Amino acid sequence: MSQPRTVDVGERLPLLQSIPLSLQHLFAMFGATVLVPYLVGLDTSVTLFSSGVGTLLYIFITKGKIPAYLGSSFAFIGALTVLLGVKPGQLADASHIAVAMGGCVVVGLIYIAVAAVIARFGTRWIDLLLPPVVIGSVVVVIGLGLARVAVDMATGAAVGGYSASSFAVALIALAIAICAATFLRGFLGVIPILIGIAGGYAVALAMGKVDFSPVAGAQAFAVPQFVLPRLTWGAVLALGPISLVVITEHIGHLIVTNRVCNRDFFKEPGLHRSLAGDGVATAVAGMIGGPPNTTYGENIGVMAITRVFSVWVIGGAAVLAIVMSFIPKIGMLIHTIPVPVMGGICILLFGIIGSQGVRMLVEAGIDFSQKRNLIIASVILVIGIGGAHVQLGGVEFSEMPLATYVGILLNLVLPRSKELEGNGEGNGLPAAALDAPDV
Repeated sequence: MSQPRTVDVGERLPLLQSIPLSLQHLFAMFGATVLVPYLVGLDTSVTLFSSGVGTLLYIFITKGKIPAYLGSSFAFIGALTVLLGVKPGQLADASHIAVAMGGCVVVGLIYIAVAAVIARFGTRWIDLLLPPVVIGSVVVVIGLGLARVAVDMATGAAVGGYSASSFAVALIALAIAICAATFLRGFLGVIPILIGIAGGYAVALAMGKVDFSPVAGAQAFAVPQFVLPRLTWGAVLALGPISLVVITEHIGHLIVTNRVCNRDFFKEPGLHRSLAGDGVATAVAGMIGGPPNTTYGENIGVMAITRVFSVWVIGGAAVLAIVMSFIPKIGMLIHTIPVPVMGGICILLFGIIGSQGVRMLVEAGIDFSQKRNLIIASVILVIGIGGAHVQLGGVEFSEMPLATYVGILLNLVLPRSKELEGNGEGNGLPAAALDAPDV
């Protein structure tokens, strides 16, 4: 069988060829991107708009030389859930969204600041501040800290009380996603989350668990309900430390993109431009009411399969996402997905996030016979998963950011043995990702 023709980064295909390829990228990112606002209480239409605009900004800032789609980051779900304070499937009020968005804007600015430092000093300082033992443990916390949310959604406890039928629907959606990830190949193998949601939705529909009345009452066309940010220290301190984790995710994704495209994007246009593009996209999302963005592994997978690396195709997917954001019926249709269906999918997704953290620790060769590594990982895990929080004045540090801060502090103050340097205590930036693609 002949290999498909490679379409280079800057190559522009005819429109009739480009649109179907752009739709593939849209489908690949859609399930994970809309799941984040569904879980935390943000508007789906605004999220689609910010995702599309953010991707176009990223392409512009990287001079059209890196093919990457930016979607909603899963790393911020826990902190945003605390800040917005709603159950899955509900929309948070504008005042809470404004506060959370203030933190999201600062997250984007942190990306930009780190990009400037990388442009000046390189990446070695990131490895010293956030070695694999810290990053891996924090990623485990991000995944397992959300475990209760997934189980409550799957069993129906998140929306009123335990229901055997709800749990059955969740398990069916979970089984479909697992089978899709395990047995499907080609493009379908890249979108197991979307397939799992669609399959679970069909089962819920057959059981009479889907209410279409919100869709019937929605407008055919409307401007997304943008929300301006309000800056508060609480939101900044809750979301800020997570940005450091996602920066390593971004670097990991760029390493994979280098391999897929057989390019060195670290040199041209440069890691600093790539990270700055992500930062600008996230800051703009926060300015209008969307969650922080991140580069998406699903779309890297699509490029690996199709051998189409064109930024014009990626940009086309971004334009399609923007167009969809102005059709409220699509947003309402997403909100008709029963919570147990999403709960079944989240059992897989959140578990994978935690497993990625374990993978980071294993691949970095962390030696847990060394007390330093054991102490750092243990304290991060217990604080993060145990629900510890600290209130200082009017600012509350919830478990995830608190665990990150403590992990960074322990890494800086605990003495290192000279013979251990380069042996599992900071031997390279991790390349694992936090998003749904790596199912």
